[in-house]
Amino acid sequence: MSALDVLNNAQYISLKTFRKSGQAVPTPVWFACEGDRLYIVTQADAGKVKRIRNNGQVEVAPCDARGNLKGDYVAAQARELPSAEHSRANDALNRKYGLIKRLFDLMQRGRARTYLEVWV
Repeated sequence: MSALDVLNNAQYISLKTFRKSGQAVPTPVWFACEGDRLYIVTQADAGKVKRIRNNGQVEVAPCDARGNLKGDYVAAQARELPSAEHSRANDALNRKYGLIKRLFDLMQRGRARTYLEVWV
């Protein structure tokens, strides 16, 4: 059993990234599990991406769309995926969120996006 198994039935996770000062910044995000990895899509210029580039240590916990926690945080690592690996992450998110994800993609058309990978 993986430490990330507590997230299997969640629709959102709280992704806690850390500023250089050490201050935690939690953000509710969509995610999809593939094996022992989580994948997240976000704006390429989002603060969480910058923070992960500086410090790959993160914490994740199940939450609702507003970020209200439904479980405990688990310490994890994260990285921004290179563009060659985006399709794997996008496919996982499409399988999980289906039509809602595809509508989100249409609304986000023209905005630079990137994908994050999280593991324990």
